[in-house]
Amino acid sequence: MSKTVKKPAMGRGLAALLKDPENDIQSVTDKNAAQLVGNIVEIDLDTIEVSPFQPRSNFNEEHLQELASSIKELGLIQPITVRKIDFNKYQLISGERRYRASKLVGLKSLPAYIRIANDQESLEMALVENIQRQDLDPIEVALSYQRLIDEIQLTQEQMSERVGKKRSTIANYLRLLKLNPIIQTGMRDNFISMGHGRALINIEDEDAQLDIYSKIVKQNLSVRDTENLVKKYQDDIKPATKPSKKDKSFEIPSESKKTVSDFFDAKADIKVDQSGKGKITIPFYSKADFDRIVKLLSE
Repeated sequence: MSKTVKKPAMGRGLAALLKDPENDIQSVTDKNAAQLVGNIVEIDLDTIEVSPFQPRSNFNEEHLQELASSIKELGLIQPITVRKIDFNKYQLISGERRYRASKLVGLKSLPAYIRIANDQESLEMALVENIQRQDLDPIEVALSYQRLIDEIQLTQEQMSERVGKKRSTIANYLRLLKLNPIIQTGMRDNFISMGHGRALINIEDEDAQLDIYSKIVKQNLSVRDTENLVKKYQDDIKPATKPSKKDKSFEIPSESKKTVSDFFDAKADIKVDQSGKGKITIPFYSKADFDRIVKLLSE
C-alpha cells in the first residue's frame, strides 16, 4: 500500500491571489509583489511551460522514473523555480527533471519559487542555477558557459563569481567545445569521460582525434592510457632534429703560437673554428715590414 503524501500547506493564500485577475502581478513594483517574490507558492502544473533556455537536453528515462517513484512516495521535497510570464502562466527557470517526473506521477500542482524577470535575467538564472545544481554532462556545462559568454556577455572572471568555480575550471570546460562533434557526442553519451576529452584536446588534427577516440572506445582505455597515446602521437609528428656537427675544434698550444710569432717577428693571431678550420693573422705596420714578411715566406 502506497503512502498518502501530505502536501505542506505552502502558499495557499498566494496561489489564490495569483489566480485573481484583479491582482495580476507583472512587476516587482506591483501591489502584493513583495509577498510573492522569494516565497514558495503552490501553482497548477498545467500553467507551467518548459524554458527555451534550459541547458540540459538529455533526460535519462530510467532516472526520471526513479525520481517519479520518490515523488509519488514522499512528495516533491525541493520546489522548482519559475518566472511569471503572463496572468496565471509561468516558465521554468530550474527544476525540469522534477517537473517532468511530477507529470509522470500525475501531480496537478507543484510548490515553486516565483520570480519576475526578463528574458536575459531568466537565461542567466537558468544557466547559473543549472550549472550549480544539476548533474549536467561536461558538454552541457561547457555549452552553458559559452551561452553566458555569448548571450549575457559575462567574462570568465564574472562567471567564476556567479557559479563559484575557478576560472581555470571554466576554461577547461570551454576547451571541450573544440573537440570534434562526434567526440563531444561520445562524452555526452558517457562513452568517454571529461578526462579523456581534455587529453584529446591537445591534438589539433581532427582525423587523429577521431582515430584515438575510436581506440579509447574499442579498447576501453583509461585516461592515463589516453594521455600516453596522445604523447606518443605528438612525439611521432615532431620534426626530426638534424644531428649537430661534431666539434672538431682544438686548442693551439702556447708554444706553437710563440713559434709562429717568433718566425715572423710579429704577434700572430691564430683562431680555430668548430670544424677544425682556422686562420693565422700576421700584422704589419709599413710597406717595409710587409716586404720583410713576404721575403721570409719566399725563402
